[in-house]
Amino acid sequence: MAMLKASRRVKLFTVLPALLFLVLLSVLPLANLLALSFAKVTWAEGSATWTWEGLANYRALAEDALFKAGIVNTLILVVSATTLQVGLGLGLALICSRLGRSAKAYRTLFLLPILVPGIIIGAIWKLMYNTQFGVINQLLGLVGLGPFDWLGSSTLALASVIAVDVWHWTPFSFLLLLAAVEALPRDVFEAAQIDGAGSWRTFRRIVLPLLWPAIFTTFVFRAIIAFKVFDEVYLLTGGGPGTSTQVISFTIYQRFFVQDSAGYGAAMSIFVMFLVALVIGVAMTSQKARSR
Repeated sequence: MAMLKASRRVKLFTVLPALLFLVLLSVLPLANLLALSFAKVTWAEGSATWTWEGLANYRALAEDALFKAGIVNTLILVVSATTLQVGLGLGLALICSRLGRSAKAYRTLFLLPILVPGIIIGAIWKLMYNTQFGVINQLLGLVGLGPFDWLGSSTLALASVIAVDVWHWTPFSFLLLLAAVEALPRDVFEAAQIDGAGSWRTFRRIVLPLLWPAIFTTFVFRAIIAFKVFDEVYLLTGGGPGTSTQVISFTIYQRFFVQDSAGYGAAMSIFVMFLVALVIGVAMTSQKARSR
């Protein structure tokens, strides 16, 4: 019994530094952000003065047109970009799993976009989207189309940002789903082949159900990252034209830093965190109910 208690103490002291580190880096800043969301911050002589505002910052969210546009555009981007990325990632993973010895070269090729820094991606795609000399309009001109103002048109700008996000983050989905594809039991496919099942039937009846937990997990992980999209919007469009590419992270940046409304920006951040946690909670609950 004494040895058991001593073992528990050792485990506690082993985990304690990590817990303290977690509290210092996440819990305390989150608590500070929550407290800030109920206040108005003014600066004078290099020091900040907090004035209690209660729920005023949260009530102001309902009347903020920029915030509403940011929520709508973010949801559109998250759903469309994540769906495309998971779909393309799954397709690439299935193809790569059948390439044999040459698979390593293709894996490296498929992973290249995720290794490129965001600032470089913004510069490259801004040049590619350029109305006058961009390579995309030049290629379309060969077949008699365009030129299109990809980043300056309110109807095309968000789709253009989504395309960049899909190109950048599809390798993330590919990497996760490739591991799941390679872990599939081979004997199941051999039995299906003996029974005469075709490729489409095998995929629909065997591959997809077996891969569904990995697909769902990849979708959730990627959706969380997509909700925080900032660099593509900041570098390509700056939220414009108008509010067509205004996403919530860029709205928070504008309120918090550009307009120096720290309390209001904090309230916006807390609301978005709650919204994301709610969506993830609902998705995880539905997934558990489906797996039963």
